[in-house]
Amino acid sequence: MASNLIETIQKNLNYPTLHKIDPNIQETKDAVPRQSKEKLGQGAIPTVLTALYKFTRTDKGCKGVLTETDHADWLGVIFEGKERTAVDKVAHYAGVTPGQAEASMEEVADEAINTLKGLKNHDPEHIRTYMTSQRHNILVYLPAAMQMGDLLKDEALDDRTNKMEGPLSNLMHSIEGKLSKGDQSKYP
Repeated sequence: MASNLIETIQKNLNYPTLHKIDPNIQETKDAVPRQSKEKLGQGAIPTVLTALYKFTRTDKGCKGVLTETDHADWLGVIFEGKERTAVDKVAHYAGVTPGQAEASMEEVADEAINTLKGLKNHDPEHIRTYMTSQRHNILVYLPAAMQMGDLLKDEALDDRTNKMEGPLSNLMHSIEGKLSKGDQSKYP
């Protein structure tokens, strides 16, 4: 099992190391200007994984991850028709064309789905629990410029407190993970 999904995908797809977002300035701390490939990874990987996290909050989403074919348009599926907006945000952030951003995001989505399908337990609840455990790891790398909370209709995703780290913040994130089980979709 991948203990840190974002780092697993970054390594598997040969992206440069991602940098955590400083909660105070809402951008990476490095003062050195970064190349497009670095910014593309920094934008695409956490953006796609944030949408995948949101998608796996429902039973339908978790089952879709397990049952859809490998040829599905995962970007369209996890962004639920809003992928064009997400692609444009990543392209603008990274300074690349929308076509380059879309290709990168599709690659990230495919790798993430393959990683989830590679988990030993093929149970929707296991997928949900795993993605819940990855939430903090994903959000600390998500640039504020992506505005995924607005796009995915979940303002908590853009909250600065998601990027805070330290003994108390980590304890709170742990408690948050235990309490956040997602939508069980038991009712019509």
